[in-house]
Amino acid sequence: MNKCNIFTIYRKIWNKRKINFGNYEIVEPGIVSPGRTVPSNIKTPNYISGDVISTPDVVEIKNETQIAGMKDSCKLAANLLRKIGQFIQIGKTTDEVDSYAHDLIINSNAYPSPLNYKNFPKSICTSVNNVACHGIPDDRPLKSGDIINVDITVYYNGYHGDCSKTFIVGDVDELGRELTKATDICLHEGILVCKPGVPFREIGKRISIKAKQLGFTVVPCFIGHGIGSYFHGPPDIYHFENNYPGRMESGMIFTIEPVLSQGSKEIVILDDGWTAVTIDDARTAQFEHTVLVTHSGADILTIPD
Repeated sequence: MNKCNIFTIYRKIWNKRKINFGNYEIVEPGIVSPGRTVPSNIKTPNYISGDVISTPDVVEIKNETQIAGMKDSCKLAANLLRKIGQFIQIGKTTDEVDSYAHDLIINSNAYPSPLNYKNFPKSICTSVNNVACHGIPDDRPLKSGDIINVDITVYYNGYHGDCSKTFIVGDVDELGRELTKATDICLHEGILVCKPGVPFREIGKRISIKAKQLGFTVVPCFIGHGIGSYFHGPPDIYHFENNYPGRMESGMIFTIEPVLSQGSKEIVILDDGWTAVTIDDARTAQFEHTVLVTHSGADILTIPD
């Protein structure tokens, strides 16, 4: 039995105890166009170029050169995400959003990190309504009442910069707006605990406590991660209470990217191997920043100009 059939069975079970999560359209997978091309002059990451770049086994303490490179890539990602948000509107397909983002990235002399990473076919992730994470841009037009997370990572001058934000499309109901606001609040709650000597696990503890206070559920399947010349590396940043070992030190850089749900924490990965949808059709929202631990706290690297 394939994943979609299993998901259909689960959905029928959940629908028998359906909760009113508000007014929005349940998103089904659409038609995905071919991935876009990248000019040969654009520097590509190792999973495209075949170059050997070792991902560290332990959390990397970055030097001044690495930190400067990360600041540049993260600033670029944040500035492009802001432009993408201005492009989003009713009637635009998520594939059109991807095309716009792709051109922005290429014209900035950067590579869209998701493109062909473990066979992901597009340049950004677009997760709408009940799609919790890793949504593949397709031919579905955005509609009034949608919420859409756009996750962008750029590979620029040898470093990956990573961030995401959930955008409101048209007239979104109060429940959707509350979910979106709460997720952003939880992200910043996690960032506030970051400083040298603090256990990594405190990030998830703070986020889970705040999410519960606000009436939402953390989806535990998706975690933050170390980042640099490599796309993903240690530490793993869980967004729920956990026992992950280790403590933060000045010079560490990682993402924090909680996904909150209106309903169950359970998700299903569809047959495309990427799209994660909520089992009860609840909406989710996600926000993400890349942060640098400093001597006195943490700097958010993915803030636009």
